[in-house]
Amino acid sequence: MFYFMIVSEKIFTVRGLTYHIRSASAADAKQLSALRLKIDGETEYLDREPGEAFLDEKAFEALIQEDSKQSRHLFLVAAIERKIVGFSRCEGHSLKRFAHKVTFGVAIQKDAWGYHIGKELLAASIDWADQQGIQKMSLQVLETNKKAIRLYENHGFLIEGVLKNDKRLSDGLYYDTVVMGRQLPSS
Repeated sequence: MFYFMIVSEKIFTVRGLTYHIRSASAADAKQLSALRLKIDGETEYLDREPGEAFLDEKAFEALIQEDSKQSRHLFLVAAIERKIVGFSRCEGHSLKRFAHKVTFGVAIQKDAWGYHIGKELLAASIDWADQQGIQKMSLQVLETNKKAIRLYENHGFLIEGVLKNDKRLSDGLYYDTVVMGRQLPSS
């Protein structure tokens, strides 16, 4: 069985905080399960309410192992002193008509916001996608997450569309989802 070695570990220090970004491993599964549940309760920028679509340790192990076998999947974690505080994932498609692209998603725990962790996870994912010859990266972001939209635009993503009244949040109102995409730069 062949496993892809995806991304080498990188170390960043921002305003005195040092963190590592690296490929996820099965040993991260327990922390990832707890972290995902925590993040879902900290922000409405993501799709889930706390506890919805819960992934336990075994489910994360299976996901990480499956991603490690797929050349068009990437699962990264960000850790501060071995404690995972964020993660990102690129998921490729098995259908031939969509095999040229991946979908990107990212989540960072709230007390780690502001240290460029999301930016570095995105940059590492873009570098990987470009090296793999992936023609397109796509993502969806809540319309109120202006900071994320600017970050994506600064990394070459364009707004491709808007899903009107796509999400209903805790205030009872409906919000739009912005669909963004980035094409592989021409050589």
